[in-house]
This record gives sequence, C-alpha cells and structure tokens, in this order.
Amino acid sequence: MEFPEDRGLPRLERLFDPGWVWEASRHQLDGDTPEPSLMRVRQFSHVPGRTATVNYEAEWPTETYLPAEFLTVTVRRKRPIEVSRFPVDAALPGLAPAADPDTALRLVDQHVFQMPRRRIAVETVRYRPGSRAVLRHRLGRFRFYVRVMRPAAVSSVLGAARLVNASDFAGPRVAGCWEDGGVVWLPEIPGVNMRDGLRQGNAPDPAVSLDGLDSLWSLPLSECPTAAFDLRGAYRRAERTFQHALGDDPEGRRLLDTARDALSPFVAGWAPTAVAHNDFYDDQMIVMPDGKVALVDFEEAGPGDPMLDVGNFLAHLSWASNKERQSGPDAASVYRQQFKEAALERFGWRERELALREAVCIFRICTNTVRRIKPDWRQRTRDGLTLAIDTFASASARSPQTAAPAKQ
Repeated sequence: MEFPEDRGLPRLERLFDPGWVWEASRHQLDGDTPEPSLMRVRQFSHVPGRTATVNYEAEWPTETYLPAEFLTVTVRRKRPIEVSRFPVDAALPGLAPAADPDTALRLVDQHVFQMPRRRIAVETVRYRPGSRAVLRHRLGRFRFYVRVMRPAAVSSVLGAARLVNASDFAGPRVAGCWEDGGVVWLPEIPGVNMRDGLRQGNAPDPAVSLDGLDSLWSLPLSECPTAAFDLRGAYRRAERTFQHALGDDPEGRRLLDTARDALSPFVAGWAPTAVAHNDFYDDQMIVMPDGKVALVDFEEAGPGDPMLDVGNFLAHLSWASNKERQSGPDAASVYRQQFKEAALERFGWRERELALREAVCIFRICTNTVRRIKPDWRQRTRDGLTLAIDTFASASARSPQTAAPAKQ
C-alpha cells in the first residue's frame, strides 16, 4: 500500500508494512502465537501532522485453528507508538467488559434486567477504535444491540433517542444504560435492513420514510436536547484528508479544487433550521414486517437541515451505484430517483438546492476511500470527487434558479 508521506509523522509509512506492524503488535498477544498469514487493513484514520491510527484484522494459518484478531496501532507526533488488542480500548472503558461473555452477563443483570443465569452470546458488529463500537448480545429469545461509546457521549445519545421516539419513525427503546462505561442496550428490531431490501428488489414506498422525516423535522427546535450538527467541521475534516492524500496527484488536486469551488460557499453559509436526523441513509433503517420504517442509528439527531437529510440519503444511494460501476440502472439508482422526485414534489424544493446538499454529502462520503483504504484508493477518490462535481453541475444546468429556503 502506498500513501503520501507525512513529515510530521515519519513512521506513517510503516503502518502499511505488515512485518513492522507484526513486530510492534506481537507483545499484545500470547508469547507462542504464530506469525499471522494475513494482516488486513480494516480502517485508517489520519490527522496530517498529528496522528494516524490503523485497525487491522490478523488472520492465522488454517491449521492453527485460531480466530481472527483485531489489532490497533497508533503513531503520534513525537510520542511512542501505541498498540492495543480488541476489545481493550482506553477511550471506550465499557468495551472490554461488554465484549466478554462472563462480564457481559453481569452487566445485563445490573443495567438491563435480571434473569436466571445462562450463557450469553456476544458478536462484534462494528468497531471504530477510540470512537465507538456496536455489539450484539443474545440471551435465548432476548436480543440486544449494544452501543459502546465514550462515556461523555451517553447523554447526547439518550437525548437523540428521545427525539426519534417522538417522531413517526419506529425506534428502539433504550433497554439499559451503563453511563460510566459508555454502554447503551437497545432491543433488536425485527425486519429487513433497507439496503439489503433494495438489493433484493424490495423497495419501500418513499412516502413512509418522508412521513417519518416530516414528523421529526416538525419537533420544536427550541426544546432540542442535543447539540447542532457541525457540517462545517465535517467538511473541513474531509478537505484536510483530501489535501494530504492527493498532494502529489495533479488530476486529484484539480478535481478537489473544482469540488471546493462549488461546495465551499454553501458550507460557509450553512446553518441549522430544524430538528433533523443528520445521518439519514438506507443502512441506518429497518423495514419492519408491517411496512413501518425503524431507525437503528440515530446518534446525530438534533438541530440540522431537513434538505440535508434527504441529500444524504440520495448521496449514499449514488455512492453505492457508482461503486458497483454497472452499465445500466441498478436498484439503488432507480430508488434514488424515485425518492428524489417524491421529496421534491412533496416539499416544493428546488432541485438545484437539493443537489447541492447531495454533492456535499458525497464529498464527505468520499473520505471512505482513504479511511477504508485499498490499493486503488487514488482512482476511487478521483471517481468519488467526480461524482460530487457531476451531481451538482448536472442539476445546476437544468435548474439555475436562486436558492430556495429549506423546510422550516
């Protein structure tokens, strides 16, 4: 894997050297653990000049019968390297006890409900080192998704849950909370993940999701218990990622400059106008057996921009279609068009303003090409920036009107 050097972090390139990573990490494992057959980069996080973290999945030779392990290595400017082994994470004090079956059962007894002693199955669903994790706890017929976060974030997540449950969306009720550990239990919701349903040709009526969004946007902004969405901060972080990653790529730099010329003025003048979801897209939703839509990820809910919610949904569908590189329309692109037309007709928005927000969201999503880095990351980044540019340019050509206000 090749990645531009960072003069502030001279050890950055070593994070893509499996031999160096293994030598740095082996003291975290048992002394007789064999050398892995594969070290796969799962996630890469980089703040140029300051810090870089890579989370790896280590796989062992088949004949050892050892399960894969997650290892995390961090390099910081003028500081020793830091190595951790999942589920140990200094920023997530509740992760290790929630991920171990013995201590997880005790935590459920203390913070959810008491039940006769039995075995608990623990599954890791997602993990982002130093930030958050999602586990699944199964106790017979009882199943919970377990959100693990920094303890300081718990009050905001609980406030966001109250917002979602006040809307017409179905939402998981909080079943238990260990505030000091940063752990929240939510019951599993029956149904089909919307993204999986789209792939299978089972697209829900856009009106169901738009009804839920409309009810969320209508909640009193003055009584919102959570902080406003920081679009400018998220956009600047994406800019910094691209500036470093594409520094020696003339074509990439040209695309980045073109995208910023179109998007930066909007971001600079953006401000929240209503309660919003702020991270609304298909993989965050479950279509229940009765046809209702449930939100399973809602941590960002708070003051935001209704049109940005729809733009983010469209952006993820555009990204999925672009990634597949199919010659003809796929399920995601077809549903994107249906959803966009339904939203424009229902709320009377101008297509250009919605496309601008969709392009901003694509710009942010495009950082996935670096965070989930693969050997072809440069080309995928160029493709993503091109998609953001084309999304706004094509709508501007069709609809060059002045800006329309978002739904209040």
